[in-house]
Amino acid sequence: NAKAKHIIICAINSSDFNTVSSCISAKEMWDRIKVTYEGTNQVKGAKISMLVHDYEMFTMNENEDIKSMFTRFTNITNALQVLDKIYSNSESVRKILRCLPRAWMSKVRTIEEAKDLNTLPLEDVL
Repeated sequence: NAKAKHIIICAINSSDFNTVSSCISAKEMWDRIKVTYEGTNQVKGAKISMLVHDYEMFTMNENEDIKSMFTRFTNITNALQVLDKIYSNSESVRKILRCLPRAWMSKVRTIEEAKDLNTLPLEDVL
């Protein structure tokens, strides 16, 4: 317990230290830090719900380049991953291909015909 507390104290900043300095156990310290950064289970659930909605409704914006769209998509999936909601690589690949505008449909069909979407890395879609 003392070693774990020491590791936590060394890893946090001064404002977090003030939050956990009165804790007796490392578990209590960890739980306080977790609530500080993730929120309660109710808050975490609300964040997941909002991000899942963003993921499901994701489309490429008008006048947006592919790199910006991909960055926006990755930000959503990374935020979900932090909250333990993980989409598989093939789900993400399919989602990216579905969200592209009509002008991209010939390229999408070419990718779908030439590649195995179950094994295609997301980065290779670009």
